[in-house]
Amino acid sequence: MEHTVWKEDLLNAVLQLGDEGRLAVDFLRARRTKIGFRRVRSNIGAYWTAFGNIRLNTLYYSYETPLDDLRVKTLIIHEARHLQQGIATALSVYGELDAWQLEFAVYHRIKGSYPHPVIAELMSLPLKYDRDVLQKAASLMQAYAGKGYRVDLLPLYPWGREIKYWLFRGRVLSDTQG
Repeated sequence: MEHTVWKEDLLNAVLQLGDEGRLAVDFLRARRTKIGFRRVRSNIGAYWTAFGNIRLNTLYYSYETPLDDLRVKTLIIHEARHLQQGIATALSVYGELDAWQLEFAVYHRIKGSYPHPVIAELMSLPLKYDRDVLQKAASLMQAYAGKGYRVDLLPLYPWGREIKYWLFRGRVLSDTQG
């Protein structure tokens, strides 16, 4: 299958997932995001690049992956969210929690359940700038994806907020202080 046709068919399939799919696809189309394949660690289903592209892991996905595969479609929404967040947020546990919760909210709405009890627990966490919550989120992500999913290497907060946290000796900043 020609890549351009495959990509357009994939995006049309993501559109079928409701508002989240539409927002992701509109964003990806507006930015002319390239979507391709690359083999990476088994703990990763897909990833975004600093150049604004999305790569699906060839260990799990290929041109032959059925376009009704819910996981591939929710992964596109997840990675689009990271591109929308920008690098500073995407490279943080906060950014990961945001993207995971978006991905699995769509998954749950379609399937009626989560793929694992750990995901149900992750979904119960509030998305906020709370170090305890974000440490718990990172732990749950690794419990689901495995220790090779190196979320533990990311700062808990987006870089600007993380630096402020350490500069002010951990004094909690309100959400409006950024």
